[in-house]
Parts: sequence; C-alpha cells; structure tokens
Amino acid sequence: MAGLFDAIAPRPLAERLRPQTLAEVVGQDHLIGPDGPLGRMVAAHRLGSFILWGPPGCGKTTIARLLADQTDLHFEPLSAVFSGVADLRKVFEAARARRKDGKGTLLFIDEIHRFNRSQQDGFLPYVEDGTVVLVGATTENPSFELNAALLSRCRVLVLNRLDDAALEGLLQRAEQSAGRPLPLDADARTALRAMADGDGRYLLVMVEELMALPGSTPVLDAAALATFVQQRAPVYDKDREGHYNLISALHKSLRGSDPNAALYWACRMLEGGEDPRYILRRLLRFAVEDIGLADPGALTQAIAAWEAYERLGSPEGELALAQLVLYLGTAPKSNGAYRAYKAARKAAQQTGSLMPPRHILNAPTRMMKDMGYGAHYAYDHDAPDGFSGQDYFPEGMGRQDFYDPPERGFEREIRKRLTYWDKLRARRQAAGSEEEQ
Repeated sequence: MAGLFDAIAPRPLAERLRPQTLAEVVGQDHLIGPDGPLGRMVAAHRLGSFILWGPPGCGKTTIARLLADQTDLHFEPLSAVFSGVADLRKVFEAARARRKDGKGTLLFIDEIHRFNRSQQDGFLPYVEDGTVVLVGATTENPSFELNAALLSRCRVLVLNRLDDAALEGLLQRAEQSAGRPLPLDADARTALRAMADGDGRYLLVMVEELMALPGSTPVLDAAALATFVQQRAPVYDKDREGHYNLISALHKSLRGSDPNAALYWACRMLEGGEDPRYILRRLLRFAVEDIGLADPGALTQAIAAWEAYERLGSPEGELALAQLVLYLGTAPKSNGAYRAYKAARKAAQQTGSLMPPRHILNAPTRMMKDMGYGAHYAYDHDAPDGFSGQDYFPEGMGRQDFYDPPERGFEREIRKRLTYWDKLRARRQAAGSEEEQ
C-alpha cells in the first residue's frame, strides 16, 4: 500500500534523501561531531533543552529528529505557525503519561519565535520538571525573539549556512540516488550551488527539476541553467536581524575605508528588496558621524545623491547611491565632530543653567546696561588679525576643548587654525593681565 501511495504522490527528493544518522548530516560538524555539544549529549545519552538557530535548509528539523532516535525519546513535532495553547496542552498531557511509562519526549517546535511571550512562558514548568526536552528551531536571533526566562533554560546552538563543500556533498548524494549525473557542466554546477545560497533543501528542489528533464537534454552551461531554474531570493528580512546585520556590515566597511566591501553590502541590501532611501539615510548619517570635517564635501555629496535618487527613481537612481558609497569609502575618516558634540552635550547637561558671560550679551534696556550687559565686549573684526581672544564660556566654568581634530584630511588645516587661535588667545590674555597690573 505504501508503494502504491508513493507512486501516486511520490515524496520530494529532499525528503527521500533526509539523513538517517547524524553522521550523514552535512555542514554542522561543529555541533554534531564528537567534540561538539550535540555529539557529547548523544554520547552521554542525555539531552538538555536547546534552541537551534540557523538559516533555512541547514538541517534543524533533521537534527532534532535524529537526536530523538539516538536517545530513545518520543519525537513530538509542532509548528508554532499552526499550533496554539490547546495543542501544547495536549502534548504536555501526553508527555506526562508517557513519562510515567518510562518514555521521555523530545518536543520539537519549528519557528518557535512565532509563539508570543505568554505562550513561551507556558513551556517553562514542563521544561524545568523534565516532562519534555524542548528543542526549538528558529531563523531569527533568539536574543530578540525569545523570552529571557526561556533562554535561561535552553542553550542556543548556532547552525551554519551550508558551505560550497556541503552543497556539493548533497549534489553527489542526489546523483547516487538517481543513478546518473546531473546534466550540468562544471560552471553550471558551480552556479547551481550559488543559486541555493546555503539552503540544502532548496538545492535539492532545483536538482529534482533538473532530474525531471528529458534524457535527451544536452549538458547545460550556466546560461542555460538559468532558463530552467529560478535563483533563490536572498535571505533578507527588512525588519529583522538580516537587515541590521547588513547595514552594520555596510557602515563598518565604510568606516574601515574599504569601498569595495561597502559597495557589495549595499548591493546585497538592494538585491534583498531594501528601500534605497533607508540606505541613503544611513549614508547621510555616516557622512556626518564618521567623516565630518575631514571632508566637508561628504555631507554635500550625501545630500546630492539622495536628491538624485528622488529625481531619477529606481533603477537609475541607485547609481547615485553606488557613487556615494564609493565616495564615502575613499574619503578621509574622522569622528572628531561627533566626539566634540557628545562632549559638549555632556557638559551642557552637567552645568545646568549657567548664564553666558555678560560682556557677550546684548543690552537693549538701560537696566541691562547698568548691570554690565555688553560691557567691554571686543568686536573681533576691529581686533588685530580679526581675533579678540575673549572668553565666551560661562563665568566660573573655564574654557573647554571639546573638539580635537585629527591630522587627517581637511581637519589637518582646521587643527592649524585652532592652534594659531590658541596662541593668539594666550598672547592677548597675557597682554590684558599686564594692562590690569
């Protein structure tokens, strides 16, 4: 009967090739090897609760199922997408009954991050008393998506995106199962692995399409392959961790003056469907935070690129974005203005409501003149060198040096000016002290 059912509705290739032992799992030796945490658990025949965090198609479900088999636990799978509190209650009641008979339960929750906070809290007593061994699977960062209480009871294990060698191993396994090689030349085979983007399940879906081609189909090159299979969309959620990882990579590549890496990350975001305006906003921030006065033109370029994009739209306007990335990546870097702002802001918070010195205040009324407002103010344009050297900080606060420009880019010239003014100020203040004596 099973053979008849398989003939009518054959199982997908990915299901038929699902590993039957942990040794057959590819790409995750750091977890399942003898020295890995899961390898040690299996050797001790004792599993603790844990969370498997990794990209799609890297083997999370398979590993959980095999761990249950190798530790003699009943495997109970649930999907957080289709399950609720009532389903969980039934599972926990069955697990308790099973435990009385001496059989443990491995509760596997796929997409565990889909459960809300209260549902996650519902696991806690059953995990604590050993009713179930909880294995959760998620593609999202557990730090953001799971309760702290649940994370304190479950170890987080990170699965790798399948690398090229692991994907090639899956291709060879599929060819052995089919009894014939894939109709691909070397370049097309490489392109097929690249299309999978680290997702073993998706790779086998594409392999199944290729194996279904007529036997008379000529060997395909990379260009012909692209007409038969669709490239996998990049794994990129615009409101989740992938979004923040890539913008961080872009920002830090720019800060490290690597325009090529920065352009790559910008293109990764665009290919993932990111709004170019978001990238442009971050580039504008970078211009003022990490370049600042080392190249005052960076801010102008950032605003111009954003305006060019608004006028051209996509895809033409994205060239302005790319040009901006290259400009910022090759510009001299400085956070001098950023540090000066932070230091001045801190001083402003600490000093409260100190009044400006009276000599720089206007005196529109007689009373204010009698109080000394504007008295002895030195008009800088009338002073030698256009610089009076007066003190503009509040009385009693003393001068502060918030801005310390580095010897890079245009700020090298700014540093020379500040040094020049410091010398003039000291000279004028010394002369003023001598006159007072």
